[in-house]
Amino acid sequence: MEKILLSPPHMSGAEQTYIDKAFATNWIAPLGPNVDQFEQDLAAYNNVEAVAATNTGTAAIHLALKLLNVQPGDTIFCSTFTFIASINPALYEKAVPVFIDAEKDTWGMSPEALQRALEEAAQKGKLPKAIIIVHIYGQSVKMDEIMALANQYNIPVIEDAAESLGSTYKGKKLGTFGEFGIYSFNGNKIITTSGGGALVSNKKTPIHRARFLSTQAREQREYYQHVEAGYNYRLSNILAGIGIAQLQVLEDRIATKRAIFDCYQKGFQDIPNITMMPELADTKSNRWLTTVLIQDADPTEIMNKLSNKGIEARLLWKPLHCQPVFEDCQFYEHIEGAGSVAEALFAQGLCLPSGTQMTEEQQNYVITIMREILAEVSCT
Repeated sequence: MEKILLSPPHMSGAEQTYIDKAFATNWIAPLGPNVDQFEQDLAAYNNVEAVAATNTGTAAIHLALKLLNVQPGDTIFCSTFTFIASINPALYEKAVPVFIDAEKDTWGMSPEALQRALEEAAQKGKLPKAIIIVHIYGQSVKMDEIMALANQYNIPVIEDAAESLGSTYKGKKLGTFGEFGIYSFNGNKIITTSGGGALVSNKKTPIHRARFLSTQAREQREYYQHVEAGYNYRLSNILAGIGIAQLQVLEDRIATKRAIFDCYQKGFQDIPNITMMPELADTKSNRWLTTVLIQDADPTEIMNKLSNKGIEARLLWKPLHCQPVFEDCQFYEHIEGAGSVAEALFAQGLCLPSGTQMTEEQQNYVITIMREILAEVSCT
């Protein structure tokens, strides 16, 4: 059996039509009809006013921060349990990260920790310029609680929904609650454009400005004129063609991801030391990756044993407040003095193969090998 990968790209077969169209019309540049259509299709799918397609999700976060006029020394609150791309753009602007712990119901930003952080920031007269929340592994954070706090202090929210396209909270798409939302279309995401991202908003004006900034901030003149610095952040017309076709099968991909999760859950239901990632009431996760917590075992050891059997697995995100680059940054625990929830998740968690082209035979093989490894580990 060939190696079972974590989350490889899955083409629908219709992508080539849009790629050929780009070649036939010679729209090869990072603009063109495919980009326009992809933005329109994304806006319609998410029921938002406007979308700017970018070359990465990281670029979309950076544009959001620029639109919020983040300046050197400004504070940015961010989920700690995420990939570093969620906060790196803040460093581009020399802003100061403050990390907020996860909580057990969603693995996302803790409203309790956020409330303490905001209260202390208000007392010091140093409220954050923005709050970056991350919907991790397809699961929504507690949006009502988070947005209530953000609105109380009048702090704009950026939703990093890089892993959560198509997931919903109380029937509304993730990425559409805050001032801005971002998506990623990296090769391992639920749909892909190879590399790419998007910035979305329910306000058209800032998205128009994002498009301007992402095309080198070129003024509308007969010649090249630039009043301010810009960026080369727009999505290729070729890659946007891939995205058009991928978006057409997104709901099928979500259904498959959820079926994969359900199969794992059934396969492990009699193993007491495995806990599946929860799903908050009134939400629907796209289950981008099936993730589990394993008690009384070393997830690194299990990951390596799986690799020896031709199965790719991955540890959960190492919390950002534990990364050497952020060792001097402030961090707020979910419950003060009780230990970090994000650190506990990292210490126990594992991502299992969740590719939408997995066969039933492959998934049963993963389940069988996992059970054998856990039985072996528990006996030593």
